Amino acid sequence: MLGYNELYEIFRKEKYSETLQTIDKNFLSELSNYLKKLRDEITKETDLFADSVFHAKKQLENSIAIFKGLILRRKKKLLQLVFVAAETGIMKKDYENMIEFEKKMFDALVKAMEEGDKSLASTLNGKQDLSPSKMIIFNEDTEEFVDMDGKTIGPFKKGQLLNIDSKISEILVSEGKAIFVDEN
Repeated sequence: MLGYNELYEIFRKEKYSETLQTIDKNFLSELSNYLKKLRDEITKETDLFADSVFHAKKQLENSIAIFKGLILRRKKKLLQLVFVAAETGIMKKDYENMIEFEKKMFDALVKAMEEGDKSLASTLNGKQDLSPSKMIIFNEDTEEFVDMDGKTIGPFKKGQLLNIDSKISEILVSEGKAIFVDEN
């Protein structure tokens, strides 16, 4: 079960690392249980000035502050990853380290960046002749290949995320080499 020391250790690792750290799938539910336990400890004690109540209140306040700091740091890293994915179309790492709500946020932000770029390009070009792209995750290692513009792209590793022309993504998915991100 998650406790104050474990929460602080997760925060510390996140703080001093440039990449998203792996967090247990049950982290949010364990944190919720831990905070509930602290709140219960505070409310069940009749003497509000007891040392145990003071200690529980302080731990609750600190735990909430640590959690907010942890999520803030992860959001900053997530925004950096969104920027890289939107600019390069490739996301090599950290997608597996995201908590489920972070994956949804990441996908939505990448999509919003793409739409913004398309809107900007159409405004500058005075037309809407942009090929839509789709986000995929590779199911297997894939060697380099030639895209629709004749450019060589790849190779790609299993689990790698890629934002690519929808025609190419359809081919990769139909061959079983990748799946669409929004279908997970």
